[in-house]
Amino acid sequence: MSAFDAAQHMRCNYGGDMPWPVVSTKNTYENPWITVREDVVITPDGGEGIYGVITVRHPAVFVVALTEDDEVLLVEVDRHTVGPSLEVPSGGSDGEDPLAAAQRELLEETGHRAGRWAQIGRLQALNGICEAPEHYFLARDVAVVSRDRSAQTAEGITAVHRLQVSEVLSRIARGEINDGESVAALMLALNYLGRIR
Repeated sequence: MSAFDAAQHMRCNYGGDMPWPVVSTKNTYENPWITVREDVVITPDGGEGIYGVITVRHPAVFVVALTEDDEVLLVEVDRHTVGPSLEVPSGGSDGEDPLAAAQRELLEETGHRAGRWAQIGRLQALNGICEAPEHYFLARDVAVVSRDRSAQTAEGITAVHRLQVSEVLSRIARGEINDGESVAALMLALNYLGRIR
């Protein structure tokens, strides 16, 4: 049996035929949060190529926290990769139930709890190179319950902002909020609330 024929029989992680059959695979890196592997694949045109894939070990969670005054809580965080970034509260689920993880992240990153929660979407991050499921939540009736900033400091969060929805949209339009997952979270939340036409 040729490598191509053998690859045709391989299955992807989700149970179907792979559109890019894998001839061979090897893990090149791993840590507690991600693995990186290199697949030798048969490309759609029948050639052979190399594909690097990052797998996130646990789904991520993203929270759009909305106050009674129609303000969104955003964190200003200094990212190792891109520097300062304005984002919705987020993080890894670390094996927890996604809602529990979202509640934990909101508290750790902003010092707030929410009275009402709704899951508003599930997405995949960077489909071209990742296996990275994400869960998106809307948190309402938020209130400050903690002024302890130690968790924020540990994650590089320099400030928590409360911005009107109109200001958030203006900042997205100006490119001042450019974290793709935060933009997706905000759009999912506004769609859920019936505020996108």
